[in-house]
Amino acid sequence: MNATIALAGNPNSGKTTLFNALTGARQHVGNYPGVTVEKKTGTYIKEDRRITVVDLPGTYSLTAFSPEEVAARDFLVREKPQVVVNIVDASNLERHLYLTVQFMEMGVPVCLALNMMDVAKTRGIDIQVSRLSELLGVPVIPTVARSGRGKDELMDAVSAKGMSFDKGPLRLSYGDDLDHALNAMEALVRPCQAISGLYDARWVALKFLENDRKIQGEVKESDAGLYDALMKITDEVTDHLKKTLATYPEAMIADYRYGYISSIMKQGVLAHRYDENRLYMSDRIDKVLVNRLVGPLIMASVLFGLYYFTFALSEAPVAWLEQAIGWLGGLAEAHMADGLLKSLVISGIIDGVGGVLGFAPLIMFMFFGIAILEDSGYLARVAYMLDRVFRVFGLHGSSVMAFIVSGGIAGGCAVPGVMASRTLRSPKERLATLLTVPFMNCGAKLPVFALLVGAFFSKNEAGMMMAITAISWLGALLAAKFLRMTLIRGESTPFVMELPPYRLPTLKGLLIHTFERTFQYVKKAGTTILGISIILWAMMTFPGLPDSEKEKFDTRKAQIEASVSETEKDPAVLEKRAEAVKLIEAEESGAALRHSLAGRIGSAFEGISSLAGFDWRTNIALVGGFAAKEVIVSTLGTAYSMGEVDAEESGSLSDALAANPGWSPLTALSLIIFTIFYAPCFVTVVCIVKESGSWKWGLFSMAFNTTVAFVLAALVYQSGKLMGF
Repeated sequence: MNATIALAGNPNSGKTTLFNALTGARQHVGNYPGVTVEKKTGTYIKEDRRITVVDLPGTYSLTAFSPEEVAARDFLVREKPQVVVNIVDASNLERHLYLTVQFMEMGVPVCLALNMMDVAKTRGIDIQVSRLSELLGVPVIPTVARSGRGKDELMDAVSAKGMSFDKGPLRLSYGDDLDHALNAMEALVRPCQAISGLYDARWVALKFLENDRKIQGEVKESDAGLYDALMKITDEVTDHLKKTLATYPEAMIADYRYGYISSIMKQGVLAHRYDENRLYMSDRIDKVLVNRLVGPLIMASVLFGLYYFTFALSEAPVAWLEQAIGWLGGLAEAHMADGLLKSLVISGIIDGVGGVLGFAPLIMFMFFGIAILEDSGYLARVAYMLDRVFRVFGLHGSSVMAFIVSGGIAGGCAVPGVMASRTLRSPKERLATLLTVPFMNCGAKLPVFALLVGAFFSKNEAGMMMAITAISWLGALLAAKFLRMTLIRGESTPFVMELPPYRLPTLKGLLIHTFERTFQYVKKAGTTILGISIILWAMMTFPGLPDSEKEKFDTRKAQIEASVSETEKDPAVLEKRAEAVKLIEAEESGAALRHSLAGRIGSAFEGISSLAGFDWRTNIALVGGFAAKEVIVSTLGTAYSMGEVDAEESGSLSDALAANPGWSPLTALSLIIFTIFYAPCFVTVVCIVKESGSWKWGLFSMAFNTTVAFVLAALVYQSGKLMGF
């Protein structure tokens, strides 16, 4: 059997966990056409059954208020999967069935996956599955996604021969006022094939009453006359309800839907073995973990533990990988003929890309730790606690998750963080959020921090990472406050957030999440970073030294070689001569690098960048970092490698920086500060432009962030010098 099913459900319903349990490693990620919303597709295979599984974005409704809701709805309408598997939290059944009712009203074939049955049981909730299936008229399968229980039974149900899912759209009564309007609107919509051919006519009428802008726009584009007629009825009903009941159609529709769900629950579906208001385990834990006084201390301890865990466990694998990369460089040095190709392979690829790949174990352990916090439900508590802080700085509580996704703990990405700002209803708060999330410590910045912390602050790596995290958050919040007081003024809006129950993460789920994120990091290093590294190598190689300058170095080497008799056999004298020649060659290599296109660019900025402690080599790396922050490490590796003579004698980049007289802990700290705050990578800038709707804000982000970064870095460096560091 070949079929396509869609997984849908509220956030925190276990939808993604079930998707992973069904598909395993047989997954791929893309975007829905025309939008930046992520689309995950996988395959369930058992015996002769092969089912394509699409993981729809988590959503609370099918009303198009967000890109996620639009993407989910458009997929159902246009792709027409055989079955929609609606995953509901059995411990919060009434609230989660709201989306189920919307699916049924839409007329799509639905199968209910009653997830988290184990949680419901521990809370004393008894659900009569067969009775629920009978009353809803759809198959209902109990599951526990994190353990895989019920997944095969669910697939048996959706692929069962002869099982009919097409019951026709659910038609609820919404009271005389709305029913009369719905009937009139349905009669108007039905003759319009362009609309009724895609959607159920009554459902379209409901969407008009719910003020669904996308459906209204589609109708207006297809038939302006029909749109005007439907809007006239909508306005009349809205005005009537406001005058008579002081409410709106969408509120009344929601009330009747919940009333329908409540009536089903009371028909022998739901029973509690003890008081519903009993303090559940998650609530008990939250009395401690989200306490106003103790909660922040615990949060700080958890983050410190995460960083300690990451650096402690990754130390040995990082060292092994650095040795392997060094061995590979030595192999190329020994077996390749001198020339541009050798330089490209060693300096451009091995030292460039290898410098980024060398931190893959650290990144992997970091992602594993973050996956534990995510899957356990603790990250949602972090967002809840930080809401109180965010409101002080003019941001919305929903901004917290955007900051965390961007790398608020470390290891995220600013692109999904910018896109996560879509959940904010206030345009002012949304704009302030998407402009400040690039200050977070994304996965691209981690190699830079790991390099500098390992080289100059190795005795307190975890504490230093905690300090970097605190600096990024404080800087982002202060920047947001500044923007909200100047360019983006406006009132803050209320924040409501659902806290999912605590769950014990599964090893399989943790490994899948870790592998996915680490793979993306390695993939980026092997594609984007490789390409940029080669371009920067070329910029650091050409045009090369002028012949006149090269002749001067050749003359100096010839003079040293001529100063020793050909018959001289003293090993000490020969070794001394070889060292002198190597010093001249290193000087020549450095001069060639400085004369290159990249060297000239770096030197041009050195007059002002020296205020922050950056030399021309560092400037080259920072310019490359505009493309992708990982390039800072790869470019530094290339720049310092091209000043080396013997690759076999070259140590790690950390060792090279620590031994360089131009570097110090103060220089490293200044560069860390600059890296935290300066302009987002090019992809993030493009995303800011798309989300804000204007290049103005993308360019503003580049200029504002870089100015803030340089001022702070210069203050740190100059203050440190005055204090004698």
